[in-house]
Amino acid sequence: MTLLTRFVLAGCLAVAATAAHADESKFLQSFKGNFAGKGTVQVTTQAPTVSVSCTFKSNATSSSLSLDGNCRGLILVTRAISARLKTSAAKSSGVYVGSRTGPAQLNGNRSGNAINLAIRWAKEVNGDRAAQLTVQKNGADGIVLTVVDRDPKTGKSVVTSRIDLRRS
Repeated sequence: MTLLTRFVLAGCLAVAATAAHADESKFLQSFKGNFAGKGTVQVTTQAPTVSVSCTFKSNATSSSLSLDGNCRGLILVTRAISARLKTSAAKSSGVYVGSRTGPAQLNGNRSGNAINLAIRWAKEVNGDRAAQLTVQKNGADGIVLTVVDRDPKTGKSVVTSRIDLRRS
């Protein structure tokens, strides 16, 4: 490979990396704002589904996203929920707080208009410590938060939480 070819290749890679970072920054910034909405939550795959109303404040930088909120169900039960993500080269990692088991670890990456994250619960939930969280853009003013876990009895994937939020 000639010196000129190496130089051109290096320049192309630098431009691509800068464009990818700018795209990721713009994507994260699109989550910024106050959101409110409704959804359903199951504590375990065998528990009854509870309807919830939630409010969230989302903050974002070029390399991070934080969601802080409260969800209310059964009239009197309120739970604080938060997620903190750091992003580098479309890979994300962070912590989810709100589970009754304690803080959970998050790791994943962006795919289109969603951040797909593996959850590692602090303690076993539904027979293991693994689940999936998707933080998905829904148009310009919406976010959908979905948790999918495995039912230990059937082995099938079950949506244990889905919250649809709109910018307020």
